[in-house]
Amino acid sequence: MHTVWKGAISFGLVNVPVKMFSATEDKDISMRYIHKKCNTPLSYVRKCKTCDTEVEWEEISKGYEYEPGKFVIFEKDELEKLSGEITKEIKILDFVHLNDIDPIYFQKTYYLSPIETGAHAYNLLLESMKQTQKIGISQVSIRSKSSLAAIRVIDNCIAMETIFYPDEIRPVSQVPNLPQTPVTVNVKELDMAKMLIDQLTTPFEPEKYNDTYRVALLEAIEHKIAGEEINVVPAAQKTNVIDLMSALQASLDVVKPVVAADTGGPAPTKPKPRTRKKAKETAS
Repeated sequence: MHTVWKGAISFGLVNVPVKMFSATEDKDISMRYIHKKCNTPLSYVRKCKTCDTEVEWEEISKGYEYEPGKFVIFEKDELEKLSGEITKEIKILDFVHLNDIDPIYFQKTYYLSPIETGAHAYNLLLESMKQTQKIGISQVSIRSKSSLAAIRVIDNCIAMETIFYPDEIRPVSQVPNLPQTPVTVNVKELDMAKMLIDQLTTPFEPEKYNDTYRVALLEAIEHKIAGEEINVVPAAQKTNVIDLMSALQASLDVVKPVVAADTGGPAPTKPKPRTRKKAKETAS
């Protein structure tokens, strides 16, 4: 794993030196823009409209447009000074229960490993969070971006989840066409909907879910490399179902074989997923 940050977790007067690693990776398939006329990849050019010249990175500053066409300019060292000493510290401000945080706040997950000299303090924080079943709420700055973060334990590793500040969460009141409270529903439909939810309820097993679009795209890439035609079967058009009771009953009928399998009935057979190894997956 590539180290993306070095610093320390602090709680009270205790410092835990750590290295940070990205816990997730983007599996999107990278594609380039191509000029249809000659099949040449297009390049991203940093060009100044006033000078009509291409601009090198060392000639670039950052600016905030406070009025149309008017900017205040910041150099890299100015932005680094504004971020201050917190750039190398994950300071735990409070400890809370994980289920106190709504998932809408979570952004990205990082793994934190101890630096050689900090193994003892790392183990102490790890074990104390395990036994108290608490997570730490902290502030951190990564690449000049300040963020709140949740420090928690995943397996036997301390992890950090960056989370949005409250003013970055859009209020639900901005969403159009939401039902007025209290919500009115048909009692029989509600009972059937709850029954359907119960029958579809299962332990979360992330390994059974696949990115079907990425699999289909990789297959199409292989066919094109081999010079083959791609024949995509059009999906059957869905009709607007007006009778909710009929839709609910039909849905319950579909899941009945699965329920029977769970209670000792014959389990439906599932085709084994095909693996594709030829086409190269690249991150965007």
